[in-house]
Amino acid sequence: MPSPPTTENPRILIVTPEITYLPAGMGNMTQRMVAKAGGLADVSASLVSALFELGADVHVALPNYRRMFHGKVFSLHEEELQKYHEALPDSNIHLAEDRIFYYRERVYSASSDEAMRIALIFQREVINHIIPRVRPDLIHCNDWMTALVPGMARRRGIKSLFTVHNIHTRQVTLAQIEETGIDAAEFWMNLYFSSPPYGYDHARSQVPVDLLTSGIFAAHYINTVSPRFLWEIVEGWHSVVPNSVRSELRHKHAAGCTTGILNAPDASYNPATDAALVQCFSAADARAGKAANKLELQQKLQLIEDPNAPIFFWPSRLDPFQKGPQLFTDILHQIVSDYWVHNLQVVVVANGPHEEHFHQIVRDFGLHDRVVIVDFDEGLSRLAYAGSDFMVMPSLFEPCGLPQMTAPIYGSLPVVHATGGLYDTIRQLNPDQSTGNGFRFDHYGADSLRWAIDRAMDFHALPQDVRDREISRIMRDSLLEFSHAKVAKQYIAIYEEMLARPLVEKEAGEKPKASAHPAVPPNPL
Repeated sequence: MPSPPTTENPRILIVTPEITYLPAGMGNMTQRMVAKAGGLADVSASLVSALFELGADVHVALPNYRRMFHGKVFSLHEEELQKYHEALPDSNIHLAEDRIFYYRERVYSASSDEAMRIALIFQREVINHIIPRVRPDLIHCNDWMTALVPGMARRRGIKSLFTVHNIHTRQVTLAQIEETGIDAAEFWMNLYFSSPPYGYDHARSQVPVDLLTSGIFAAHYINTVSPRFLWEIVEGWHSVVPNSVRSELRHKHAAGCTTGILNAPDASYNPATDAALVQCFSAADARAGKAANKLELQQKLQLIEDPNAPIFFWPSRLDPFQKGPQLFTDILHQIVSDYWVHNLQVVVVANGPHEEHFHQIVRDFGLHDRVVIVDFDEGLSRLAYAGSDFMVMPSLFEPCGLPQMTAPIYGSLPVVHATGGLYDTIRQLNPDQSTGNGFRFDHYGADSLRWAIDRAMDFHALPQDVRDREISRIMRDSLLEFSHAKVAKQYIAIYEEMLARPLVEKEAGEKPKASAHPAVPPNPL
């Protein structure tokens, strides 16, 4: 006779080195737990929040960044310190404890050695303390900083999902892993080595572990943060993708264990509520709102004050290896010259190795009131989204990208190279049919970027009422399309497929019940 179906709610543990916010109901002090370096923080936060609101038994593991969470902890009074340490005794938030996290001012370290040590210590605490305490049914890990966990999970019979946000990987020896306090001898056979080891002793002393590839190799299911980027890797695109990463993703893809799920911008990126804007606006009053913010942007940056001037905004780091700023500088003087009577303007709010090339062009041709390059500033970047007409992002490759999703929410139409997440999110604008949301070019090159900018200028030359109609439509559609609620639903569907059961087990009219796993460690063997 078959066993009756379980009524226990499966327990999900999300392991992430960064987070933007946590639901207030998950424990005390959740609103202070902000440690963000990129899109991973936003995705983790929205996923945890969606699961929690659904009623799922969701837990999150993250480092205890005391300084980032609570300011300068050492300045607290003794009673406040006591409250801090007792803040989360029974919550679903599990903080990895080690002094290496406590006094950090940012999530990741610029030092390669320190970054590795931080990642290993975080995983040590997750493997040795948090997983035995939580006893999850499924573990969701993210990028190379958590890539040892799927190997341990497979050894202990726990399902794991591994999300590849970036293609960067790192190598480390088993000896280094074990010296940190992780008993890798238990699950070393579930790790991916840079070359085939003859046995444990040989692997420990002579063959490095490839971390990102280990996470892909050991996890039960993989997702990238763009369906197109997954396809491009499997099909052999992009020489920057490590061979081991490509090979293991191909194996998982052939086995039907991969998918692509796009990230989404932080929910604070909304012109209707953004405090960085001089005038908030929505799709209903976009023309007036954008005009006010354009004027403020022009005044702040000492550009020609012209409400009709088309402004092209560059928001991404000036990295010629990936982001393609050299394509823009190759044509920068020419496009400004060709559209001189239109007062075409370029605003770059970013840093990176290519920024001097922009400055040199401005100096050589006297473009100070038409082209401005300034250091990245969050508030100014938000103002530029609101005040610009177009956003430029000609990346050579793009695992996901967020600016191309943020810009149309603010009515700034993207000009992008058709790759990865850019391909997935931007469709060629056709005002006659009222379809599309930007301007996309297929061939990676300066001439192709110029073609797309010309198409943007064609749009800018259309009657005002046509432009208003299309920009309002794109703003409305983008708020719906690029939402964390939509992202979370896709992850929840993967969880339920992996577990072969819904995340919330309840009778009609009853509230969901958390699982009743005892807080004792599982048998590792």
